[in-house]
Amino acid sequence: METTLLTTNDPESIRQAAKLLSSSGLVAFPTDTVYGVGALVSDAQAIAQLYVVKGRGSEKAIPVLLSDPGELDQIAAEVNDVAQRLAARFWPGPLTLVLPKQASLPEELSAQPSVGVRMPDHPVALALMRLSGPLAVTSANISGSASPVTAQEVLEQLGGRIPLILDGGRTPGGISSTVVDCTSGEPRILRQGPISLREILKELSMR
Repeated sequence: METTLLTTNDPESIRQAAKLLSSSGLVAFPTDTVYGVGALVSDAQAIAQLYVVKGRGSEKAIPVLLSDPGELDQIAAEVNDVAQRLAARFWPGPLTLVLPKQASLPEELSAQPSVGVRMPDHPVALALMRLSGPLAVTSANISGSASPVTAQEVLEQLGGRIPLILDGGRTPGGISSTVVDCTSGEPRILRQGPISLREILKELSMR
């Protein structure tokens, strides 16, 4: 497979990427943390291919990215008060919320009854998803390797494995998002990231 690298300086690049996603293709693109590779959240075949491309175990769920908090109900079966507060405070931004998933979502997305959801703070990611809708997205690297922060680093790892990389320059964050389990009333950090437990608890104690 030939991997095409398109600069996002050309607005047509994002439209081409959205078209590719609609035909079960995979696209790598920048977010506010690291580069991700994504598929349409409703496309079971494309999501299954994400695991193959990365060499990732199928027991590991793939998070969902949104372009608008209003799309959350499409992904989560239930959004409790804790999740609503954290989304209102930290989205768009580097915070992934683990929530009960909608039964209509493909099983390939998560072997668990829950799924991680995030709204990234990056113009390229948001522009792409405004055209495509929510995406199943994982870091654009071979499992176990460093998460890429440039399009060239994606190409070095996934070149020949995916059809398209959107080059939006170096990502501003470079650190994967904080992951918080909100499936119960008590939030629990599953992965440390840019947003600390202290910040999360401070936000929840303010209301």
